[in-house]
Amino acid sequence: MAQPAAVIVLAAGQGTRMKSKLPKIMHEIGGRSMVGHALAAARTLDPQRLVVVVRHDRDRVAQHVLDFDPQALIADQSDVPGTGSAVLAGLQKLDENAPVEGTVVVTYGDVPLLTADTLRDLVAHHDSRGNAVTVLTAIHPEPGKYGRILRDADGSFADIREFKDANQAERAVAEVNSGIFAFDATVLRDALDKVDVNNAQGEMYLTDVPAIARAEGGLVDALTMGDYMELEGANDRVQLAELGRYLNRRTVESHMRNGVSVIDPATTWIGSDVAIAADAVIHPNTQLHGITSVGEDAVVGPETTLTNVRVGRGAIVVRTHGSDSTLGEGSSVGPFAYLRPGTELGAGGKIGTYVETKNAQIGAGSKVPHLSYVGDATIGEHSNIGAASVFVNYDGVNKHRTTIGNHVRMGSDNMYVAPVTVGDGAYSGASTTVRKDVPAGALALTEGRQVIVENWVLDNRAGTAAADAAQAAQDSTTSHSDARESESR
Repeated sequence: MAQPAAVIVLAAGQGTRMKSKLPKIMHEIGGRSMVGHALAAARTLDPQRLVVVVRHDRDRVAQHVLDFDPQALIADQSDVPGTGSAVLAGLQKLDENAPVEGTVVVTYGDVPLLTADTLRDLVAHHDSRGNAVTVLTAIHPEPGKYGRILRDADGSFADIREFKDANQAERAVAEVNSGIFAFDATVLRDALDKVDVNNAQGEMYLTDVPAIARAEGGLVDALTMGDYMELEGANDRVQLAELGRYLNRRTVESHMRNGVSVIDPATTWIGSDVAIAADAVIHPNTQLHGITSVGEDAVVGPETTLTNVRVGRGAIVVRTHGSDSTLGEGSSVGPFAYLRPGTELGAGGKIGTYVETKNAQIGAGSKVPHLSYVGDATIGEHSNIGAASVFVNYDGVNKHRTTIGNHVRMGSDNMYVAPVTVGDGAYSGASTTVRKDVPAGALALTEGRQVIVENWVLDNRAGTAAADAAQAAQDSTTSHSDARESESR
C-alpha cells in the first residue's frame, strides 16, 4: 500500500447543537471520542505526517488529540471560515520544515464511522490513476444538505455543488460529497491560493479545489464508498446515539464473524478497543469497555460490565461489574461480584457471589466463595476464605495489607485486621478476629464463652410473639416429658 505524505484532520468546529461544554469531536462512541476514531483510521495509512486543525476550545482539543496521538501536529485555523481555510492551515503547518510532496488525505474529526479500509481504497485509487484530486462520495438515500456530485454525460466527475449554491435539478442528485479527499500536495497548495469566498455562505470552500485543478489540466476523479453511513457525522446527541448504535452493531458483527458467539447482539455493547478470542461466548446485557480482552472459550455474562479487564481462557464471569482487573485461565467470578481496580485472580480461582475485591492478588486455585470483602490483600494458592469475611484494611488514616499463605482454610465470619499475616496451611475458626500473625499450620480462634439466660424472653418480652412461641415450646416439652414419665411407670 502506498504511504501518503500526510493526513490533515479537520477538527475546528464548535458543534453548538450538541448543547455541551464538551467540544463536539470529544464526545464518545464505542469507547473513543469521535476525533479518536478519525485519528485511529488515519494512522492505519501510516502517513509520514499527520496534522489536526483546531480552533474552538483550542487548548482542550489539542491536548485531547495529543493524549490520543502524541505524534500528531497541531495547526490553528485562521479567522477565515470554511473547510478551505482549515486545510490551508494544516498544509502550512506541514510545510513549515519542508514543502509536502505526494498524496495528502483530508478527513474530519466528526466522522467516526469512516473505516480504515475505505481510506486505504481512496489512497490506492488516487495513486494508481495519478489523480490530482480524488473525492470520496456516497449514494445517500436522504442526501439532505450534503454537497452534490455533478458528473458529465459520460459519467466522469464534473464538479461539486454545495447545497446552498445548487439549483433544483442539482439538489435531486443522490450522489453526495463526503468532504474526504486525496490531493496531490502541489495541486492542493496552488489551488488554495485561488480559492475565494464568493459564495452563498461567504466561506473558503475546499470543494472549489477540484474545479480549479481540473481547469488547469489535472485529473479529478470520484470514488464511491460502499456504505454511505461511513460519512455520517453527529451534530446533536440524538445523531451521536444513532452513530453509536450503528458502530456497535458493526463491531459486534465483526466479532461474530471472527468466531465469537454473541447470544443477543441487540443487548451487547463492545468497545472499539476490546479483543475477543474465537469460541468465547458473550451472553445478553453485557458491556465490554476499554482495553478489555476475553480469552478463548471464556464465557461472559449475562448482565456483566467489564472495563479494562483481562478474562483468561475458559474463565466464566457472570453478573459482574469489574474494572482494571485480571482473571486467570479457568477462573470463575460471580454472580453479583464487584471487581475493583487491582484485582488479580489466578488460574482456577474463584470470586463468588456478593464478593467485592480491591487491590487484591488471589492465587491459583484459591477461592473467596461468597459474601466477603477482600481489599489490599495477597492470598496464596489453593486457599479458601470462609463466607462473610472482611479484610479490614483501613485504620481511619492509612490502608494496610493482609497476607494469606498457601493451602489456608479460613472459617466463616472472619475479620482480618491489617497489617496481618496468616502462614501456609493455617486454619481459623468461625467468627475469628485475626489481629496477630498466625504461624504456618496453626489454628486461630477467638474464644468467647457462650452464655444462656433461661426464660429471658418470658421475663422481659411478655406478650410478644416470641414469648408466646417460647411458652408454647416449653409447654410442649413439658407435656412430652410427662407422657414419657407416665409410660415408664
